[in-house]
Amino acid sequence: MNIILLGPPGAGKGTQAKFLSSVFGLVKLSTGDMLREAMGEGSELGKKVQKIVDSGDLVSDDVMIEMILERISRPDCSVGFILDGFPRTLNQAEALDRVIKKKNIELSHVIELAVKTNILINRIKNRVSETPNDQRRNDDDEQTLTHRLKVYEDQTAPILPHYEKLGLLRTVDGMLSEVEVSNQISEILVPER
Repeated sequence: MNIILLGPPGAGKGTQAKFLSSVFGLVKLSTGDMLREAMGEGSELGKKVQKIVDSGDLVSDDVMIEMILERISRPDCSVGFILDGFPRTLNQAEALDRVIKKKNIELSHVIELAVKTNILINRIKNRVSETPNDQRRNDDDEQTLTHRLKVYEDQTAPILPHYEKLGLLRTVDGMLSEVEVSNQISEILVPER
């Protein structure tokens, strides 16, 4: 079972990825973690990534796809994986489709955590007011969240119709409690088990 989790920042993708990993034994793949791992290994790909990061440039779609393909080809992903944080654009989604098809890897589901923007902004305001300054994340403020939500709407949300057309998209109500969201996702996945 291979899954992509989509949703705006603050929707709970990381939380649900951990849940899916623990319950279904799927490998959680975050692009940030993969970049750090690749650089730490010192492989040819890792050296290429390190050089890009050191120069201050963004890692290109081609390199990201190469890194993801290498990672999902490892034995621990044979049970299945969860992509959290990728793809972020339609170009990335289409490139991912092409490379996994060549490797005979199929996506099972693309799960969108649907949330209301105004409630996400209120959540972040509450979290900021309740969290001491020295324990806050750097990106934990209303202005940053508003920008990240706009980027999501402009760049990532257009992926949804692509996966809907492929019959892979399932939407869950990300505004429910963590447990209720997990239950909705489980109902989507259980028929496969």
